[in-house]
Amino acid sequence: MWSEKNYTLLKKRIMKQPDKNISRYPVPEFDSLPEDLKETFLAVQEQFGFVPNVFFALAHRPAELRAFLAYNEALMNKESGLTPAEKEMLIIAHSNYNGCTYCVMSHGAALRGITENPYIAEPIAVNYHEADITPREKAIIDFAMKLTIEPATVNENDFEVLKGFGLNDEDIWDVAGITSFFNLSNRMMNFAAVRPDDQFFSMGR
Repeated sequence: MWSEKNYTLLKKRIMKQPDKNISRYPVPEFDSLPEDLKETFLAVQEQFGFVPNVFFALAHRPAELRAFLAYNEALMNKESGLTPAEKEMLIIAHSNYNGCTYCVMSHGAALRGITENPYIAEPIAVNYHEADITPREKAIIDFAMKLTIEPATVNENDFEVLKGFGLNDEDIWDVAGITSFFNLSNRMMNFAAVRPDDQFFSMGR
């Protein structure tokens, strides 16, 4: 997949990155990774110019990192009635509620990139009801927050509200799946004390 020159260059860039203090748990060296994860890290390095700390932190358990990446791909990159921005917004809102700095910063950077709006992420994190977003976007976040805070209270009325904004049952599943998965991510980042990458603070500004 990689020419020897590109592989060497990308590997050198990755080798400069891992800071052993990004997590409470041991952070693996690039050369110690299984071959499939090396390929993944190289592809991410080439695409973004760095490998986010979440990759190195979760690589402490390679099988779980593979599962994490596969579920992320299935949720975030599938054809859906949700826009990419709506997905990021709901993640930012409940990540802030959960106190997950890593996810707020990383998905805030993603949202700024998608919308080309440098001011959008922080208002959603702090108080999405007052953010300059649409009623549909607020309704999606409302559902995500309810599923985060009071999952046992989700009912048919919540479905009807979202259907009133044009979502169908599969779209609502997408909201629930993304919310549930990134609640897991919030908890893993918090428990492992994964530090946000410096790049996230300036991306999309």
